[in-house]
Amino acid sequence: MTGPAEEFPEDFPDGYQRPVSGSAWIPGPRGPADDLDPRHAPDPLPRESPEPAPGRTPPPAREPSRLPLPEQSPPSEPSSEPSSEPSPEPSSEPPPEPSSDPSAEDLAVPGPPPTHALLKSLLGAWALAACSAEETLAVEDHLTECAPCAEEALRLRDAVGLLQPEETLDLKPLLRSRVLEDCLGRRPARIPVPGWATPYDTETARLDALLRDFGDAEWHTPVRLKWFEEERRQSRRTTVAGVIGHLLTVDGLVAAALGLDDPLGPQAPPGDPTDRTEHFWNSQHHPTTRQVREPWREQGHTLIRTVSFAGRGVAELAVDYGQFALPLADAFLERAFECWVHAWDIAEAVDYPYEAPSAPHLHQMIDLAARLLPGALAERRRAGLAAPARGLVAAGAPGRTLHLEIEGAGGGGWDIALDSPAAKPSAEHTVAHVALEGTEFCQLAAGHISPEEAAAGQHGDREAIRDVLFAAASLSRL
Repeated sequence: MTGPAEEFPEDFPDGYQRPVSGSAWIPGPRGPADDLDPRHAPDPLPRESPEPAPGRTPPPAREPSRLPLPEQSPPSEPSSEPSSEPSPEPSSEPPPEPSSDPSAEDLAVPGPPPTHALLKSLLGAWALAACSAEETLAVEDHLTECAPCAEEALRLRDAVGLLQPEETLDLKPLLRSRVLEDCLGRRPARIPVPGWATPYDTETARLDALLRDFGDAEWHTPVRLKWFEEERRQSRRTTVAGVIGHLLTVDGLVAAALGLDDPLGPQAPPGDPTDRTEHFWNSQHHPTTRQVREPWREQGHTLIRTVSFAGRGVAELAVDYGQFALPLADAFLERAFECWVHAWDIAEAVDYPYEAPSAPHLHQMIDLAARLLPGALAERRRAGLAAPARGLVAAGAPGRTLHLEIEGAGGGGWDIALDSPAAKPSAEHTVAHVALEGTEFCQLAAGHISPEEAAAGQHGDREAIRDVLFAAASLSRL
C-alpha cells in the first residue's frame, strides 16, 4: 500500500529531491564539479514542520555516516530544535572565482619529492627533450647528484644524435638543375651548355658554395687525399687550399686541350696529373691560401663557356692524361667525379655533411667508370696483377662477361667484358654477378675503400669478381 501522493518525493530540476514529510532531509547525489565550485551549490530547501503527519509514526533519526567523503566534512544531523543563533545574512558579494592556474594548488601543497626510480625512468624522455619544464628541472637537478644517472643520460643523449643525423644547410643538388631547367623553359638560352658538361658545372658550383664562407682556419684545415696504387691504399696529407690547387692543376689539362692558358704556365710538366700537382705544391714559396679559390673558379667558368660556344664536334677532342687519353666529354665527367670526391674530402675534414650528386649526374659518372673497367682490367693483366684471359675472342665477338649491378640513386646494370676490351659483353656468357650501392662503388673507384672492404653481393666466378673489383680501385689516382 502506498501513502498519499504528497508523501512521495518530488524531483527538482536541479537533481535534488523534496524531503518526505516527517523524515530527515538527505541531499541527493551531486556532480563532481558541484563539490569544487561554490557557485553551483543549491539554495537550501525549506524545511517542513517537524510534527508528524496524522496517523503516521515518525521514523527514528539516522546517525551521520562514519566514512566522510574525501575533502568534505561529514554531514551533520539536522537539528529539530530551532537555533537560537541568528542566521547569517546572504552576502551581496559574488563567490570567489576558482584559481585558473593549475600550479597554484601544487605550490600551496607541495608534494613529496620524486624518487630515484621515477627520475631514472624519465632519462629517455629527457634525452629526447620530451619532458615538461618541471620534469626537466627535476631530472637535471638529480643528474648533479647521481653519477650513474649522469652517465646514463650522456649515453642516451649520444644515442639520440645517432637517431637523427645532422643535415646539410646546402641546397639539394637537384634544386639548381630544376631552377635552371625552369628558367630555360621560359626563356631558352641562345648558347646552351652541353649535357655532358652539366655535371661538371653543377659539382664545381656546389664546391664553390661550400668554400664561400670558409675562414682562414678552414682553408688551412688538414685534408688527407686517398687513392689505390700498387695493390694497396695510398694517402697524402695537404690542406683545403692544397686540394683546390690540385683541382686547378688537373683541370688545366682540359684547358690545354681547348687551347686555353695553362694555370701552371709554360714550364708546367705535361700529361700526368700527379706530376703536375707535385710541381704546383713544390713551386709555392708559401703554403697555399684562400687566394687559390678565385683562379680555380674562373677557370671552371671559362671551360664551360668555351665548350658551350665550341659546338658539338668538340666532344670528341682528346684530352691527354699522360698514360691515357679521354674524349673531352668523358674528361668533363671525370673532372666532375673528382670534384665531388675531393669536395667530400674537404667536407669530412671540416666536419660538414655533403650530399652525393643528383641521380642523373651520378648515373653518368658510374657509366664512365663502368666503360673504363675493361681497359683497366686489360692493363692490370699486362702488368701481371690480374688472372690471364680464359680465351681470346675476335673484336666484337661475345666473350666472358661479368654483370655489374649498381643499386640506389643513379644505379643500373652494366655488362663488363672480362677477356678483352674489344670483346662484346653477352648475357649468355655471364660468369659472375656483383652488386654494389652507387656511392659505395664511387668510393671504390676513387680509392677511398679497398676492394676487400667493398660490401658487395657476389655470385659466380670468384677470380673474375676479384679482378673487376681491383680494376675499379685502380681507376683512382692522386
